[in-house]
Amino acid sequence: MGKAMERVNPDRRRTRFTKEFKLEAVRLLELGEKSTAQLAVELGVRRNQLYKWQAQLSSKGPAQAFRGPGAKHLSELTEVERLRRELKRVTEERDILKKAAAYFAKELP
Repeated sequence: MGKAMERVNPDRRRTRFTKEFKLEAVRLLELGEKSTAQLAVELGVRRNQLYKWQAQLSSKGPAQAFRGPGAKHLSELTEVERLRRELKRVTEERDILKKAAAYFAKELP
């Protein structure tokens, strides 16, 4: 669809943090015993990342925050997203049936 992106540094890998790590980092941030900059250095993350995790935790709550990559759970999809998925599936089924009907129509005498 778009132009292929070249990686600037192909050897560099994105660091992924577990949900438990993020929860503990936000807990330490909210304790306020250390400055945010000092805490970020000790944990090996960027300072603004700590703020992002804190905002995500406060907006979604501990159960829904930091769910990880992947598709949303069906209960989280909006009606429009759900209907678009269903339309895509039904359209594919229709196209398959059209091709099958055309194939079998050619074989009839």
